[in-house]
Amino acid sequence: MEGPRTSGRFKANSHTNSGHKQGRKRQGGKARKCVCLPVDYKSIQFPIVWSEFRTNQQFCDAIVRCQDDAVFSIHRVILSAVSPYFRALFTNSLQVPGKSEKSEVSLDTAPGAMFSLILDYAYTGTCNVTVDNVEQLLPLADLLEVLGVVQLCCQLLIAELKADNCLGIYKFARHYFCNELESKSRKYIRHHFTEILKESGEFSELTCDELRSILIDDDLNVWNEEIVFEALKRWIENNESERKSCLPVLLECVRLGLMSIQYISTKIVNWKLVQESKKCQKLLRTTNAHLAESRSRPRIPYEIIFAIGGWTGGSPTNFMETYDVRADSWFVVNTDVAPKAYHGLCTLNNLIYMVGGYAGHQYFNTLCCYDPIQKNWCERACMYHARCYVSVCTHGGKIYALGGSNGRERMNSAERYTPERNQWDIIPPMNTRRSDASAAVLKDKIYVAGGFNGFEIFQSAEVFDVEANQWTYIRSMMNPRAAPSLIAHRNDLYAFGGFDGSVRLTSAEKYNPNQAAEWQQVADMINPRSNFASVVVDDMIFVIGGFDDYTTITYVECYDADANEWYDVAPMNLNRSGFGACVLLGLSNAKEYSYLSKVKNCSDAPGQSSARTCD
Repeated sequence: MEGPRTSGRFKANSHTNSGHKQGRKRQGGKARKCVCLPVDYKSIQFPIVWSEFRTNQQFCDAIVRCQDDAVFSIHRVILSAVSPYFRALFTNSLQVPGKSEKSEVSLDTAPGAMFSLILDYAYTGTCNVTVDNVEQLLPLADLLEVLGVVQLCCQLLIAELKADNCLGIYKFARHYFCNELESKSRKYIRHHFTEILKESGEFSELTCDELRSILIDDDLNVWNEEIVFEALKRWIENNESERKSCLPVLLECVRLGLMSIQYISTKIVNWKLVQESKKCQKLLRTTNAHLAESRSRPRIPYEIIFAIGGWTGGSPTNFMETYDVRADSWFVVNTDVAPKAYHGLCTLNNLIYMVGGYAGHQYFNTLCCYDPIQKNWCERACMYHARCYVSVCTHGGKIYALGGSNGRERMNSAERYTPERNQWDIIPPMNTRRSDASAAVLKDKIYVAGGFNGFEIFQSAEVFDVEANQWTYIRSMMNPRAAPSLIAHRNDLYAFGGFDGSVRLTSAEKYNPNQAAEWQQVADMINPRSNFASVVVDDMIFVIGGFDDYTTITYVECYDADANEWYDVAPMNLNRSGFGACVLLGLSNAKEYSYLSKVKNCSDAPGQSSARTCD
């Protein structure tokens, strides 16, 4: 289903009013209870007989007349049960002498089709809310105080939030007091701001106050502050004569202390409107001199890397740390999970799952689940087989555990876990026995590449078609790789590093399954590594830790696929290999895993990797 469009949709003033509520505005100083919470409105019951009365027009005691002479026979008591508006209207009419007979209500500005949907809800408890009618239906439901329909409308709008309509929905929600919808849309705007700049036609229609509230927010998800400045510049230049007076208050939202001096001097200082504003000049001088805290603190990251467990100093560890991409810093997280190495790690529904692993003399078939909100671990159903050096991925709401070693043999068996049933199921085995391989999901298919069978290191790779329930070989990689990292990014699979039987590798290659071509070489990593982790954050591929032929390492680097270049990133706090890393998005408590929650206890500048503890 196509989502709501922005052009002409969800305007705060495009509502239907009637009677004494015409042109109602938000009243300052009066808080109205939100009625759009995404739960069922169950304050009344909806017997089937009500629909029968309506269909057969039995016992009707009132008429409602809408636009285009649409007339509806209704039951006053039923409408009164779902609408305080009608309850007050009919109660008053019954108290007037001579008004107890069948009465008529005029809703001249209400579309008949929309009022028919209101009646559907009144008699059945539900109605057909769609992206085509919600813009008319919600204002009418709000006017008539049919809270259940307001909730249904808001649930649909929350589900339909997109970069090209979220600004309109945000304004729409504010006008109709839908606090939950307003909160959800505001959160969506901050987390998808860069996409909105590219796709939304309503960005230029924001007011100065609305734009300021977005740009100043710690939760604004932007790769760098240059994006913030370019956004306000674009907004002002859209109507320069009227908006240039907003420049000083908007420039205060830009965290100049996080920008390069070169960018400030060439792009900001030289902008004509900045040069003409004494307030902007003063702001720039103050920031350059003192780097005020509010202008230099990193924003809260939308994506957070979690690195858990691994092998270090000759033994397994339960060490957990998180990476704040905005501050380029790693932080230690207290955890009570058992020490493990060579396990699989993945995320599902913003929970972290640790699959299998090894602890010196024990091979595990366990599944442990970490809740980042509650900050606790719990045991889930065990696998059929113990697995270390296991390849793990998620697809279709399920966790896949592929191959690995049980301590006696390398396996080709595979199984998948369904969280709702807390149960593992056996799926067809891979064509090749593989431990020390790596798995990734691309275009609804599961790929496994490289690995080791106890005698041979593989170049081969294979794919599992979930629909066909079948494994098939694909083109082999350019190099044999044991303990590499396979990761999907955009339309390609990337294979990094690993061990070729002689040395740990820096080499990397990519493969596009939609093209009948060989794997292609890409830029080498800076550091050789095997038994490491890789994730995608901010459209960049991060490779983390591992073993470099001599020792376990802390080194982290990231790959820009557009530039085909690698860049250094702040190292982890603990050198380790055989660990897992994953990314969680949009955590409600993301600040607790970020630099902002540690800044009071840390004297180091962002980018330094000295241990900082998350309680």
